[in-house]
Amino acid sequence: MKRLQSIGQDIWLCEGGNVDFYGFAYNTRMIVVRLPDASLWVWSPVAMDDELKSEVEELGGVAHLVSPNKIHYLFLKDWHRAFPDAKLWGPASTIDKCTDLEFEMALSKSAPQSWGDVIKVFHFTGSKAMDELVFFHRASSTAILADLSENFSTEFVKKNWHSWQVWLAKFWGILEGKAPLEWRLSFFKKFEPRAERDRLLALDPKQVVMAHGEGQRENGAAFLTRSLSWLG
Repeated sequence: MKRLQSIGQDIWLCEGGNVDFYGFAYNTRMIVVRLPDASLWVWSPVAMDDELKSEVEELGGVAHLVSPNKIHYLFLKDWHRAFPDAKLWGPASTIDKCTDLEFEMALSKSAPQSWGDVIKVFHFTGSKAMDELVFFHRASSTAILADLSENFSTEFVKKNWHSWQVWLAKFWGILEGKAPLEWRLSFFKKFEPRAERDRLLALDPKQVVMAHGEGQRENGAAFLTRSLSWLG
């Protein structure tokens, strides 16, 4: 079975393995998009192996490697080593953290021309703890989020987390498609992220992919409306 699964026109999803995040097991997931020039855009790369590398190369040449926030960079170096001509993109917070990698200019609320106008960018700021870039792929009407929406299944946390961690998952709201509670509480300025949410919802996303938890293959706008309701 192929690692890369098509989820729409010119877009593929790959499930990675679990990683340890401060003692919690988090699943990993990446998205690959084929741009109009036939090059590939890779979001939040997962651990690479020869099988996955070959599958990606069958789709095209990797031209863009994207980090959505400052904690989604773990495998960027390996991917850039494998595809040295690929450009690295991320918010300023990722660039400031990954000083051993050479990024393009920091992304904020607009996509570079080299992405062919098929991917829109939304910058969720307002928290001193962390900001995040959210993306929208036009052809498949897919919203792509990292940690701004976590939608773990009860089955996953019961299988991979201790009982007290399962309780925390419920308390944090990450079984309900929300960002972790402590991050939500750190947003003292909600006007700008609320405006970004509304700009995203205006595109009426059909499906939602997030790095952690269960994605939504339909009714994406309704899911995001509930997931991001804490912004007011």
